[in-house]
Amino acid sequence: MLRVCVIGTGYVGLVTGVCLAHIGHEVICIDVNEEKVKLMQSGQSPIFEPGLSELMQSAMASGHLQFSTNLQQGVDHGEVLFIAVGTPALPNGESDTRYVEAVAKGIGSHLNGGYKVIVNKSTVPIGSGDWVRMIVMDGVSERQKAPVAAGSLPTSIHPEVVADFDVVSNPEFLREGSAIYDTFNPDRIVLGSNSSRAIALMQQLYSPIIEGRYRDQPGGEPVPVLVTDLSSAEMVKYAANSFLATKISFINEIANICDRVGADVTQVAAGIGLDSRIGKKFLQAGIGWGGSCFPKDVAALIHTADDYGYDAQLLKAAVEVNDHQRQIILEKLQQVLKILKGKTVGLLGLTFKPDTDDLRDAPALILIEQLNRLGAKVKAYDPIVSQSGLRHGLTGVIVETDASHLADGCDALVLVTEWQQFRDLDYAAMAQRMHSPILIDGRNCLDRELLMRAGFQYLGIGR
Repeated sequence: MLRVCVIGTGYVGLVTGVCLAHIGHEVICIDVNEEKVKLMQSGQSPIFEPGLSELMQSAMASGHLQFSTNLQQGVDHGEVLFIAVGTPALPNGESDTRYVEAVAKGIGSHLNGGYKVIVNKSTVPIGSGDWVRMIVMDGVSERQKAPVAAGSLPTSIHPEVVADFDVVSNPEFLREGSAIYDTFNPDRIVLGSNSSRAIALMQQLYSPIIEGRYRDQPGGEPVPVLVTDLSSAEMVKYAANSFLATKISFINEIANICDRVGADVTQVAAGIGLDSRIGKKFLQAGIGWGGSCFPKDVAALIHTADDYGYDAQLLKAAVEVNDHQRQIILEKLQQVLKILKGKTVGLLGLTFKPDTDDLRDAPALILIEQLNRLGAKVKAYDPIVSQSGLRHGLTGVIVETDASHLADGCDALVLVTEWQQFRDLDYAAMAQRMHSPILIDGRNCLDRELLMRAGFQYLGIGR
């Protein structure tokens, strides 16, 4: 088993560190946020992800997982150093890489002469592998130029000796809400590097997962490992997310046509999904995509194309369709309620998808803003947000603590997030508490016949 350092304990970093510790590696996770580190040291996860807290506590109890703010400690410890900090989108769509730069420089200033594999786990712009190598070397140079403290021995170590490392691109393909499953049951593992030594170490790191020892159903064929150059590995991540986002925008475009010609997009999706060349996944029409990955990655790929003189028209169209899809809900509300000013609308769900507490670029936030602009009162219930007490970034909305209170006095409900709990609500009782029992199913996930029997006027997307 290997010694691993994961720098950054956001969604990707924490899941990566916990899962690698679970399979037996000696892992230390580093973060600059002292309060967050104290929370994790106490055995509490700072994010909601099914199964993560239990796995984290087990790995800590076995001695395979620890948390610290000390980067020097992490670099000294790790044979494999993961950079897993955020790369949020800037207003122009470009990725903000300042945190990656700071970590890479910090690693360089702490290298101790032993061989290291530095892994880009953050989603970084194409070409960042060579850039990270340059920044690490800058960190090494700055340390060697620093004045020697009184009483200490001057160093004569040459930069090439200290900087014995390789950079690997190892993109993540985790889905929020099922990240533990995805880690142990991956479709593929992508490793980008020109160093056979680094690739061998990464294959050793992932060997228990590659061999399927931690699958839900052990056995079967080994997990495919794709070895590429750095830039191709970086492109795989952007291309995968951009394709999935485009596929969702495509079925939403079809749904909007279905609404006009009287077809049912759920039946259309079933029909085209049976084609093995297309497949049924990501063909659920609805309110559009959001979250921390799709919007940022599509924008970054469009920005990269612009940098190199190419107009990525298909990707831009996917974004335009997605932006318009948020307006479809407003249009349907206006169709049934006419004037929204003075009306009360209840949102079922706030997070961008179920089984997460992530509100980043959630469609609900756009709906809240637009409904407020049109003079509507907005209420919401979300299984995680409502119980957590956290309201950061939520304005213009009353967050109820249960679904029945949400229905009180509403003129319409909108299903925004397809939480499993929402399929089993007592809709007949909720209809009785509303001014007008109208429900817009923004995810086409509820039983239309059941809702109509409960007394609701039901409107889906493309149905």
